[in-house]
Amino acid sequence: MFKLILRNVGARKMRLAMSALAIVLGVAFLSGVLVFSAGLSKTFDGIIQGTTPDGVVRVEGAESFTAGETGVSAATVTPDTVARLAALPEVDRADGNVDGFGMYVVDSDGDLLGGTGAPTLAFNRTEAPNMDGNNILTLLDGRWGKGAGEIVLDEGSAEKAGYSLGDSVKLLTPAGQLERTATLVGTAEFNGGGTAGATLIIFDTPGAQEVFLGGRDVFTTVALTAADGVSQSELVKAAKAVLPAGFEAVPGDQVVKESEDAMAQFLDVIKTFLLVFALIAVIVGAFIIVNTFSILVAQRTRESALLRALGASRRQVTSAILAEAFVMALFASTVGIGLGWALARGLAAMFSSFGLDIEGSFLNLTTATVVTSYTVGILVTLVAALLPARRAGRVAPVAAMREDTVPAKGSLRRRSVIGSIVIAVSVAAAIAGLAGVDGMPAAAWVGIGAFLSLLTVAVLSPVIGFPVLVACRAVFGRLFGASGRLAGENAMRDPRRTGATASALMIGLALVSTIAVMAGSMKASVDTVVDEQFAPDFIAQSVIFAPFSTQVGDRMEQVDGVATVSRQQMLDAKVDGHNETIGAADANFDDVSKLEAGEGSVDFGAGKAIINEDKAEEEGWKVGDTLKLAFPGGKKLSIQIGGIIRENSVVVFGINVPLEVVEQAGIQRQDNALSIVLDDGADPAAVHRALDRVAKPIPLIEVNDKEGFAESIRGQVNQLLYMIYGLLALAIIIAIIGIVNTLGLSVLERTREIGLLRAIGMTRRQLRRTITLESVAIAVLGAVLGMALGLIYGTLLQRVLKEDLTVLSIPFSQLLVFGLIAVVVGVLAAVMPAVRASRLNVLNAISTE
Repeated sequence: MFKLILRNVGARKMRLAMSALAIVLGVAFLSGVLVFSAGLSKTFDGIIQGTTPDGVVRVEGAESFTAGETGVSAATVTPDTVARLAALPEVDRADGNVDGFGMYVVDSDGDLLGGTGAPTLAFNRTEAPNMDGNNILTLLDGRWGKGAGEIVLDEGSAEKAGYSLGDSVKLLTPAGQLERTATLVGTAEFNGGGTAGATLIIFDTPGAQEVFLGGRDVFTTVALTAADGVSQSELVKAAKAVLPAGFEAVPGDQVVKESEDAMAQFLDVIKTFLLVFALIAVIVGAFIIVNTFSILVAQRTRESALLRALGASRRQVTSAILAEAFVMALFASTVGIGLGWALARGLAAMFSSFGLDIEGSFLNLTTATVVTSYTVGILVTLVAALLPARRAGRVAPVAAMREDTVPAKGSLRRRSVIGSIVIAVSVAAAIAGLAGVDGMPAAAWVGIGAFLSLLTVAVLSPVIGFPVLVACRAVFGRLFGASGRLAGENAMRDPRRTGATASALMIGLALVSTIAVMAGSMKASVDTVVDEQFAPDFIAQSVIFAPFSTQVGDRMEQVDGVATVSRQQMLDAKVDGHNETIGAADANFDDVSKLEAGEGSVDFGAGKAIINEDKAEEEGWKVGDTLKLAFPGGKKLSIQIGGIIRENSVVVFGINVPLEVVEQAGIQRQDNALSIVLDDGADPAAVHRALDRVAKPIPLIEVNDKEGFAESIRGQVNQLLYMIYGLLALAIIIAIIGIVNTLGLSVLERTREIGLLRAIGMTRRQLRRTITLESVAIAVLGAVLGMALGLIYGTLLQRVLKEDLTVLSIPFSQLLVFGLIAVVVGVLAAVMPAVRASRLNVLNAISTE
């Protein structure tokens, strides 16, 4: 039996190779994602561990990887405190750090460097070692800088920005003097290599103090190095005894954990995002395997019967088919793992374009990746081949004596009954989501229903899709005559085979259509919300949504035609013990934004907090209640709720406080957004041009009117949409392979029939057209079912997310494009099978059994 298995594999190399290609691509994407994810984690883990000392003195309540985005504490440590720390017997050395959040490099072309991926890190260089006792920084070229006029950049950023040693580098600073220049005197990297795409701006200590602290001889944090034999806990305990109020000492291990936890929230999203597409590719590949082995089993009915007649048991025949599947899966998984290693580098290059660089030396195949890839590839193939293998084992020995060895097709009744029950369950899940049944989020209920219905429709496609095939036959017959009718009949001859082949394409297009509906609804909702709630004439904000210097607003206030510039800043705080991001705005904000009061007053000049309706309802707050706010550095404030505003998601947060709270909380003043109102009679176009001239030297800032603001948000949605389409393209490519494989095997199965058609006068061109139209029919079936499901899923998801996606928008133009793509897929998939069929020798084909 073993020899027979090897002979069958060798005899059908091309057939199995085409089937294996689907598994190769699925496993390649899976292993590539696993390699990329592992490299991503190792890159950040290496940076975090390589830059963390034994202990850190920092502002109380601050956490690693969170400062700078929503306010920086103005609290500082004096040299006296650093000296007292260094004098402790448990401390080997104490080094004062100056961490500058919100600084950016402007490249040689005047554009902002980075900002869309990894952050920009600006700080002073010290001799403080990391927890392993190694230097944190390594100088690669040049020398370390002196004073505020000299800097060192990381090598990658210097190259991307187009700067060489000795060049003058333009910098944007977060506070004080907005624009600076400094001479590039060296390049460096973190010890161990790699910055994960972060931009490093390195000053000496006096230079960093001048830029970020107004020249004061103070520090933002202190790096502690433990004396020999002193543990981190002992180090921290000793340090706490000499710290001023508002500061805390934490062990390096805690800093590492906080940093890794913070990064994990970001990295896990990327990993899960990619893994979902990898699993989609594997599932689509499984459909191809099922179909391929079903055809192969049907073509080998007499062979299976002969084996049974010679004494082989059902189990042996089934095992022989599964063994072939195992050999194919083993080969395909091996090739897929190798391709995945290369694909991981492709993913790294793609993410590098978004500013997230992965250290190449970390993109390696691990034992876990190899085992997982082999396990998934082999199990999916064996499970997919199980039903065809069992069908082969059930072939009766007497079938070997029949002239016609094509197995009889069973009824679709049982499949239809079971499928209808599962469809009913999926509908119930969707209804549960729409009704908001407790236990799971509404979107999760809809997702479960979508998953069940997608698989069920794939199984029921021979029944559900039959009207589509009938319509294709009628259209093809009218347009192409006999060739078109024959193509339609061929597609309808075995609806199971046609439906299974179309299902692979259906899955891809269902997901694409769902995403298209969601994206269209999101953009339409943005347009509606902006149109209803965007009150100022212009809004100026960072292109990367980061805080910026208050000098930007100062300059825009000087533009002719500008009546008011209202400022808004984001802050992190604990509100009644819970972490919240709150907004702080000046006294003009309620007038500029035309806020509508639900209860109380929305006057920001009254010194009270303003809450939006949803937040008030969620927390049970009412006008007159007092909120207790705690900020990094230990500063605590109490503020009374003065008003509740109607929902305005464009310009306000759930909790909003007067701008003077920023200084009371000891937070550095910066702006996150500027709302601009013009003088009566001012020319909006002229003022817009003048504001753009102010922003031009500051590529961090973008000025938009209502339409421009909406367009900037739509652009972000489109960027994500195109990435998703690109990843889903792999599923469609696998579906094309499935159609090619099915048609190729079908041509072999119908060799004699094709010979007879050619003998009675069908030309090669007509035969190629027939095969092509049959392929188009399969593709159209997959497209119709996929887009119909996508429309249903997209609509359901919009309804359960209607608080955020307020408008349902169906992108008919995109759906039309998807339909045309399906036709093109059908044409391309038919090229090889059609050419092969047209080249068959007529006499040999007729004599084929």
